[in-house]
Amino acid sequence: MRLQTGSSMRRQLVHFDVGGNNTKNGNKYLAWAFVEAANFAIRSCPEARRFYDRKKRARNGIVAIKALAHKLARACFHILREHKPFEVTRCFG
Repeated sequence: MRLQTGSSMRRQLVHFDVGGNNTKNGNKYLAWAFVEAANFAIRSCPEARRFYDRKKRARNGIVAIKALAHKLARACFHILREHKPFEVTRCFG
């Protein structure tokens, strides 16, 4: 039985691309629009700013903006489905 070193074991374990999942799903123009909406929400909505700051502490800024954009996209979906106005407290807890 041959013993493996740490580097050869890491090569066997890491067989996927980090951050490569789900990158080309969805409409890129709509994704851009939600990222722009997230950037505006960070500047104008204190609840969105708190959510962004909390996510940015845990990850990095780009991931935090994408998370906020995803939250806004889900909120838009529910607004269109339920025909109700946007509620900040419902969106940001």
